[in-house]
Amino acid sequence: MNNNLLQFRNISKSYYGNTVLSDISFTVQKGEIHALIGENGAGKSTLMNILFGMPVITGTGGYEGDVLIDGAKQGFKSPHEAMDAGIGMVHQEFMLIPGYTITENIKINREITYSNPVSKIFGEPLETLDTVAMDSDARKALDQLDMDIEEFTLVAGLPVGHMQFVEIAREIDKTGIKILVFDEPTAVLAESEAKNLLAAIKRLAAKGIGIIFISHRLDEIIEVADRVTILRDGEHVTTKNISDTNTVEIASLMIGRKVAVDRAHSETRKVSDEICLSIKNLHVGMPGERVRGIDLEIRRGEIVGIGGLAGQGKLGIANGIMGAYPARGEVYFRGKPLKLNDPRGAIRSGLGFVSEDRKGVGLLLNESIELNIAFTAMQVGNRFLKQAGPFRFQDDGAMRAHALEMIRELDIRCESPTQHVGSLSGGNQQKICVAKALTQNPDVLLVSEPTRGIDVGAKKLILDLLFRLNEEQGMTVIMTSSELAELRSICDRIVIICEGKVAGALPPDASDAEFGLMMSGSGMTQDKISTQGGAVHG
Repeated sequence: MNNNLLQFRNISKSYYGNTVLSDISFTVQKGEIHALIGENGAGKSTLMNILFGMPVITGTGGYEGDVLIDGAKQGFKSPHEAMDAGIGMVHQEFMLIPGYTITENIKINREITYSNPVSKIFGEPLETLDTVAMDSDARKALDQLDMDIEEFTLVAGLPVGHMQFVEIAREIDKTGIKILVFDEPTAVLAESEAKNLLAAIKRLAAKGIGIIFISHRLDEIIEVADRVTILRDGEHVTTKNISDTNTVEIASLMIGRKVAVDRAHSETRKVSDEICLSIKNLHVGMPGERVRGIDLEIRRGEIVGIGGLAGQGKLGIANGIMGAYPARGEVYFRGKPLKLNDPRGAIRSGLGFVSEDRKGVGLLLNESIELNIAFTAMQVGNRFLKQAGPFRFQDDGAMRAHALEMIRELDIRCESPTQHVGSLSGGNQQKICVAKALTQNPDVLLVSEPTRGIDVGAKKLILDLLFRLNEEQGMTVIMTSSELAELRSICDRIVIICEGKVAGALPPDASDAEFGLMMSGSGMTQDKISTQGGAVHG
């Protein structure tokens, strides 16, 4: 008897010639908890967007392959169609209305009403809410989750664990729910709340609901899942029974790379023992990338990598130090306290920053290359200005000469320094972000996601450039990246951030298993890795 509830068959998806999913096939059975795991960019979100008929899929040419539910092919054109077919999703970001009660949040857009004299004349929109029936439905959903809280309680002020359960109650209240997707459901929960949630997920599966459980926490996957599917770089690595694997093997398979980036070597590099940047108890309020108290020391002349999974806080560190988002804690630069929440002061002190958001923060897309390169140095350091009596004017000649030098130095492919930055390729835009930071003559360069969204050739040029700046100019480089292979290619050590804190630091030649376990928050020593086996050295 075929017990397959959901089947992905040969799913492929490309965006404008860039393949993000390639021939993905696996099944989810009735009553199964099926874990889906992979690094950032592995394809998990794209696959779920396909399942839900999201506009980002339907509006970009759809996808290849088939999605089947109970053996029947589906072609959802919208999330509403997916929901009508019995698919629900519980997000890590709550979709609740604080000023509404638990019942109102559970029944929103599915309210139960009855007619009254006015509605009989003017129609259904003026019917009366049947609060008794709605409260009864909400109570049933909450009871399924063993949630001992009154259904008429306001959501505002509830603990996060309770809010997560309200999200789940809303999904299971929907009639005909067959498949539930949990996207990092324990990311915001305390340990005791997470245990309650995992127990609730098991109870739901026992009722025959198919669960897709997306999580980076490998210990939870081992505890709760029946099978695990691992995606890497848009490809299906394997689907295994949990009883046939362990956290070490899963971590190795998640991180391993078919194509390794060559490790840069140099005999002339010198890393000093001097601490040039000291970070103590840093907290940063960057939405989605919160930093929750990190300590870190950077030595002069180092290339330090900062890695970790999406949403764990790695991007918040540089943004907090540079004043892009509210920060508190202590940062000492060259032995002196660095004033936080002061972007100009950070730049003046000798810190350079290449933001991960090159279009939103890094560049003036409708302005020339030469102005983009000079702009920050002009604003903060009064460079590229000439004095005429009491007035200062833009020094076009100096700006042009410097831009030409940077274009030559960084091999920026363009028509001229006057070309608008918005017309350049992603790789060349990224080089201009680096040129702008270098124009400030920084002692330490903080670079976030330097190769995001650019082709392989441009990636190598950027990485070579960072290595050369370090080697030839002695520049200290702090590189934050979701691409572990790139961090391994040029960094002296790689600091892994998990849940807003430093999980540890590893040398670039540490095994895939060590990196995978540290990124997933599984505290496991090399001794334990060796005894479990499965460590594949990168």
